[in-house]
Amino acid sequence: MNHPTRYWHALPDGRVQCDVCPRACRLHEGQRGFCFVRACQGGKVVLTTYGRSSGFCVDPIEKKPLNHFLPGTSVLSFGTAGCNLGCKFCQNWDISKSREIDTLADAASPEQIAETASRLGCRSVAFTYNDPVVFLEYAIDVADACRARGLKAVAVTAGYVSPGAREELFAHMDAANVDLKGFTETFYAKTCAGHLRPVLDTLEYLVHETEVWVEVTTLLIPGLNDSDEEIEAETRWYAEHLGPDVPLHFTAFHPDWKLRDRPPTPPATLTRARAIALANGLRYVYTGNVHDRAGQSTYCHRCGALLIERDWYSLGTWNLTEGGRCAACGERCPGVFEEQPGTWGARRLPVRIAA
Repeated sequence: MNHPTRYWHALPDGRVQCDVCPRACRLHEGQRGFCFVRACQGGKVVLTTYGRSSGFCVDPIEKKPLNHFLPGTSVLSFGTAGCNLGCKFCQNWDISKSREIDTLADAASPEQIAETASRLGCRSVAFTYNDPVVFLEYAIDVADACRARGLKAVAVTAGYVSPGAREELFAHMDAANVDLKGFTETFYAKTCAGHLRPVLDTLEYLVHETEVWVEVTTLLIPGLNDSDEEIEAETRWYAEHLGPDVPLHFTAFHPDWKLRDRPPTPPATLTRARAIALANGLRYVYTGNVHDRAGQSTYCHRCGALLIERDWYSLGTWNLTEGGRCAACGERCPGVFEEQPGTWGARRLPVRIAA
């Protein structure tokens, strides 16, 4: 279904420019942008994937990953097709790089998605698998339908978005996990076909100018973005510009798509990165895609007490009192917490939504 979009303008030479992200694709009639899902039709930019999904699944919220946002609850996750970055290591490449007719099996209106999430007992809906920036209009309408039912909206995004579209998209979101894919312009240019600065701008905007709960993920790839120097630079910038209380997840790479010549990330690399981040003042640093109960659990930054124990995506000990405070010393743990954690566990439940 082709759907009107707002972020574009006509050019003097008859082309139109898409303004949703920093790529600023300039399109002739019938052409598609880098993302493949925003196209020039009738002299306007339209979204070609509105109301269609590559699939729905109920996941633990910790899988997004979000560790400080309604822990233990379930989230209805879905994506569409296409992406505005070209990461050689993409682990959802079959979705992000698909031609949408090959992938979009499920059709669902915003209201159908919200009704399904509510019926299944989910506390939130997540736009994930590919980036909601490229299906911004659909994501916003789904978020609004969900919020009308008391559900939260979660964006899992690379943060590669232009300022105007950024403001509108995140005005409809309650939480976001942003992929900070590396911390050099060279890495972004050569490995992701993008630029670092727009992502840093998005992070600073989200943390300082919105009420969105933010967590950040960096996938560490051996030999490309895992040096002590780069992790030092990233976490020092992070502490200075985002502050100590924004959770950071270091996750393990596994060979995929166009980057099959690299080995999987050793768990020791994640442990080392976590130690560097903690030494630079970050309070909530996690490891992911490996089994590391200590590195995935939450501790009080003031007294060191175990607050939330995690074993993969399952919760164990819970030592938060009302308001997200440490049961031992009373210090508040930043995040969105309820008095008791959810009980969804590590289950993964694929869902079909009938048109």
